[in-house]
Amino acid sequence: MANMLPFPSDGQVKEPANLRDLGEPLIDHSEGQLFLNEAFKIMMEEVLCKGTDVKQKVCEWKEPEELAQLLDLELRATGEPQQRLLQRVKDVAKYSIKTSHPRFFNQQFGGVDYHALAGRFLTETLNTNLFTYEVAPVFVLMETEVLRGLRQLVGWTEGDGIFCPGGSTSNMYAMNLARYRLFPEVKSQGVWSLPRLTIFTSPESHYSVKKGAAFLGIGTDNVILVKVDDGGHMIPEDLDTKINVAKSLGAVPFLVSCTSGTTVQGAFDPLDRIADVCEKHKLWMHVDAAWGGSVLFSEQHRHLMKGVDRANSVAWNPHKMLIAGLQCSALLLQDTTNLLKRCHSANATYLFQQDKFYDVNLDVGDKSVQCSRKVDCLKLWLMWKAVGSTGLAERVDKAFFLVRYLVEQMKKREGFHLLRDPEYVNVCFWFIPPSMRGKEGNADYQDRLAKVAPVIKERMMKQGTMMVGYQPLGNKVNFFRVIVFSPLVSQKDMDFFLDEIERLGNDL
Repeated sequence: MANMLPFPSDGQVKEPANLRDLGEPLIDHSEGQLFLNEAFKIMMEEVLCKGTDVKQKVCEWKEPEELAQLLDLELRATGEPQQRLLQRVKDVAKYSIKTSHPRFFNQQFGGVDYHALAGRFLTETLNTNLFTYEVAPVFVLMETEVLRGLRQLVGWTEGDGIFCPGGSTSNMYAMNLARYRLFPEVKSQGVWSLPRLTIFTSPESHYSVKKGAAFLGIGTDNVILVKVDDGGHMIPEDLDTKINVAKSLGAVPFLVSCTSGTTVQGAFDPLDRIADVCEKHKLWMHVDAAWGGSVLFSEQHRHLMKGVDRANSVAWNPHKMLIAGLQCSALLLQDTTNLLKRCHSANATYLFQQDKFYDVNLDVGDKSVQCSRKVDCLKLWLMWKAVGSTGLAERVDKAFFLVRYLVEQMKKREGFHLLRDPEYVNVCFWFIPPSMRGKEGNADYQDRLAKVAPVIKERMMKQGTMMVGYQPLGNKVNFFRVIVFSPLVSQKDMDFFLDEIERLGNDL
């Protein structure tokens, strides 16, 4: 009985009825694979069939207390039968947001590419760690090639890079690398040995710039916000002025974080002119192109990132516009001095032995601040192989085409008021209900307008018809931001979107 599994209770060891021999496997492959096949059938039906059908809801809204009760989330000492577990799989699918639905306009991710999804399934099934060639030979080579392909689109024939767990992490990597390049002693001596460092970015940049400054010990007070024009683009002349002011106060400027495709307005900072300023002051130029980077596939729209080849680093999320699936985030570097590894390496001898029988330069794990690192290149590689660069360019061009159509239709309808004509595929607008039209001069107009978008959002979610986000920006009260990029979306969906906003908001 020494190999039997004991269950302690009240200090006593008891033998359960379903006692198992620990000398034998605890997993039944035939039972497990049967369960997996049945679970896949549910996923296919509930998520990939119903979840992409415009006749079905985008969401099945439930209040938190009711949802928790429906899901029966409590974890217990004993397991459940397979049929009960399959029902749980179905419940999770049913009550989750259908982000692949053509009328999910809420975020900068969504849609589905079936080749990328196959890559995601295969990644999970293989369950490997991308740190050494011995445990991930296929993916070490594959990641290298995918990063090379992305760098070529930026305009670099050489360089480095790594897939990161999200664009925020890519931005933080860039900060850490820029600091290390200037002050390599920070790796061993810490921040106490450094002068006051400053970062420059626009007020419309991603919040991860401030988070990164806090995380790296630079401090959010040392993130200097550069003025933007009405379209949300960083003003290079103000950048130059603010750098000089920081220097005069004894600070050491070290990084400028530009944005290609800001989160709300979709603005592209003027990279060439910013590069001139960075070169003048010898600062690291980072481009957060997490959202906008995919325009580089399009001959028609890549001009939006003119000058990106002059940057030191670029963050790019193919899980956004290219719908590679969460998560797929690359940090690209022009550096050829092995800066990534020098900055982040810890030389763990149990992983990165230098006397291995293969080229140890293939052990890429010490470039990362992580030990365990998920394979994020396969989904993009398989999708890229399937449709080619031409197919990916077509997706970008289609998104711009649909945005043009949506804006044209908006301008034909009373009650839709654009912030401005979009530069990218973010369409920002107010919906003015009939009761408020012509009353822009009233003292309470802005307060009333601010309440329109939240009410319409609540109604659409509770009815499950579609999802679109809203937000304020500076002194502008709540407005909608519709994101149009999924290749599943059609002109009919654009028409439905406008009709639905009117239907949900006309009585306000």
